[in-house]
Amino acid sequence: MGSSAETAVSEAQTAVETVCPAIALLDAQGTVVGWSQAAQRLVGYSAAEVVGRSADVLLVAADDRAKASQAAQESTLRGRWSHLAQVRHRDGRSIDVHLCVSSLSGQDGRDWWVVCATDKALLPAWPAQATVAEPLLATRPMPSRLPIGVVIWDTHLRCVRVNDTQGSWDGIPLAQLLDRRPTEAAPGTGAETLEAVMHQVLESGDPAMDVDCHAFLPAHARSNRTLTASFVRLDDAQGRALGVCTVSVDVTDCRRVRERLAILGEASRRIGTTLDVMQTAQELAALAVPFLADYATVDLAESVPLGEEPLACPGPQDGHIPVFRRAGLASIHPGTPESLFARGEPVFLPPTSPFTGVLRSGKSHFEPMLDTSAGTWLDHHGAAWAEKIREHAMHSLMVLPIHARGAALGVAVFARTKDPRPFEEDDLVLAEELVSWAALALDNARQHAREHSAALALQRLLHPHRPTGGSAADVAWRYLPADGHHRIGGDWFDVIQLPSARVALVVGDVVGHGINAAATIGQLRTAMHTLADMDMPPDEVLSRLDEQVVRLTEAEDPRHPATTSMAATCLYAVYDPVTRYCTMARAGHRPPAVIDPYGHVTFPELPPGAPLGLGLVPFESVTSELAEGSVLALYTDGLIEARDQDISAGMNRLRAALARPDLTLDDLCSSTVDTLRAEPPSDDVTLLLARTRSLSADQVASWQFPSDPAVVSRARTLAARQLTQWGLEHLVESTELIVSELFTNAIIHSDGNSDRMIGLRLIRHDMLTCEVSDASQCHPLVQHPRTTDEHGRGLFLVTQLSRRWGTRRIPGGKLIWVDQQLPAGVP
Repeated sequence: MGSSAETAVSEAQTAVETVCPAIALLDAQGTVVGWSQAAQRLVGYSAAEVVGRSADVLLVAADDRAKASQAAQESTLRGRWSHLAQVRHRDGRSIDVHLCVSSLSGQDGRDWWVVCATDKALLPAWPAQATVAEPLLATRPMPSRLPIGVVIWDTHLRCVRVNDTQGSWDGIPLAQLLDRRPTEAAPGTGAETLEAVMHQVLESGDPAMDVDCHAFLPAHARSNRTLTASFVRLDDAQGRALGVCTVSVDVTDCRRVRERLAILGEASRRIGTTLDVMQTAQELAALAVPFLADYATVDLAESVPLGEEPLACPGPQDGHIPVFRRAGLASIHPGTPESLFARGEPVFLPPTSPFTGVLRSGKSHFEPMLDTSAGTWLDHHGAAWAEKIREHAMHSLMVLPIHARGAALGVAVFARTKDPRPFEEDDLVLAEELVSWAALALDNARQHAREHSAALALQRLLHPHRPTGGSAADVAWRYLPADGHHRIGGDWFDVIQLPSARVALVVGDVVGHGINAAATIGQLRTAMHTLADMDMPPDEVLSRLDEQVVRLTEAEDPRHPATTSMAATCLYAVYDPVTRYCTMARAGHRPPAVIDPYGHVTFPELPPGAPLGLGLVPFESVTSELAEGSVLALYTDGLIEARDQDISAGMNRLRAALARPDLTLDDLCSSTVDTLRAEPPSDDVTLLLARTRSLSADQVASWQFPSDPAVVSRARTLAARQLTQWGLEHLVESTELIVSELFTNAIIHSDGNSDRMIGLRLIRHDMLTCEVSDASQCHPLVQHPRTTDEHGRGLFLVTQLSRRWGTRRIPGGKLIWVDQQLPAGVP
């Protein structure tokens, strides 16, 4: 299909269907005995002026007359002759025409001739490069060089002349056709319609063009030829109707090619409309019925819908092949009664059947006449299937393997029941092309399913499972990806508990969707946790994260870093429940919303910063004090963006949706998302809400001491007294040791400057936190002393006594914190 020869034949047949030729009927001596009105319009001569004269007088060139005479005399050219010639118009000018001459047989045994002439100016420019098996289009492809059937009917619609081409199409002996009407020669073949058309042509004199009909095949013939015919009245010298000339062209192959192209065109539009494996399989079955078959099934290896690797070498395993699942099912009968399995059910196939055979061989099973007798493969396929075949009169079968990129995906089955025609080789070729098209779509969908599964598993790991704000805040969140079916987006968020009862809130937006976005989120989230553990301020966290994104981008393509992109926006906030201070910084992200306990909503002024990965401008932090019970709302663009509104309108809608102090935090989160999200969503939607708490005065104790070794004992005593008041006597001993070691380290690194102060703070929340601050910028390191060393065991001891410890910079120095686990049940 698609060859230049087929194209040329198709175009030529199209021209014969649409161009009405001028027709003249000649007797054995070349005398004009019949003349059509189209011939009069072409050359200007009426029937009275031409009938009874030699046709040679109409040819201008002597060479053309000689060729015509030679063609009429040479028996080797009997049947058909065509030539480009010049004919003489009545007004004296010459006209270039294409002549097609065909011999006609009659009962008298003498050959007559029918001449079809077409003005060359009316013909399209045929592609000279086309070639076919016989020299029909050898020099200049013309429609008249195609086989043309010609029949002459008298005024009583009896056949008086017919050419060999028409006779070969009809398959009816010449004696049975001559001197008979169409209804007598081939009753029941639409002959009544043809007679009605010819009656109309005889009465009106107007030709009937492009009439579809079928060849007059015998009743027992299984296939038929599709013809397109033109009916032209022939007149005698007095202008009276002499009869009707029928000129036919066989368009069977052309129509089949067109139908095939139309079906393939439908396949390109209807197969693979989604990246869903089951839907794609159903689209293949639905297209095949009724265009190609009366019943179709598509069975896929069970691993394919899951996105797993397909069958590399399918075959029997312990007597059975791997399980298949019915993914596509279609029938001309409602409810698909031919099928043993419903769509989605597993299909178990025996190892000795065409279905498993095509998988092993990779070749189609073609059975145009399905043999349902005993002793065939049906005996081994199960009585139920054999009964279905006989019950629904399946008489023609094609079984095709579904292969893509060297792997077997499944099997497609096509059968005919109601349509009496058996499948032909052309049907098999068409089915294979449809299955090949579907196989690529199925494999793309399978790979998408595999990528989706991997991305979904990765994203499950990346999003916090049970985010909690600890003693600092209550949190609620909603995440809705734009692709709600596959649930993979580019938004990310996190809630990170920090030392000293603080909490970090993070919301970001990565460019893109799918597994690439999920991988980027994983890298950013890991980096963010690492930086948060280093307990740096928000602006420094974003600066370090920006540097990390730049490095990752450069690592993707070191030679052309500008061509790669890992852009992302981010908002990072840290809330301290002891001071009720919230410090925030953003990298190209939308500012947060702050809802006070009375429902008043504000958007703090934060320096916008540049998106991560650009390395353009430094980030800045802003600190503000929040009332207890305030709500921080961190969100992504998908919550406030709308295609028909600017961003300010979206933020005003968010303000109104958040002003609901009567709702619980979880209800407020759901209500806001439900109110603002677009349908369908154009971007991922993330909303993270945190209602702040504060620690009461009796949960915090703090002191300041000069940098003097004498204060160590005093610090231990105060700490022990405070723990006793809190009912934490069991932690007194360990806390005294921790305070002693931390104070001793601070004094040693104070360089003997007694003016420097050392701070001690105890915080009772989910844990007991002990903080020691001093003016030194030197961060302590755990050492591994030898048995003979006198120093270096302090921090090692702290590590053993605590759950975790760490250090962070503060204005004017550093702070070391140590967490100890509270026993269960201690408030």
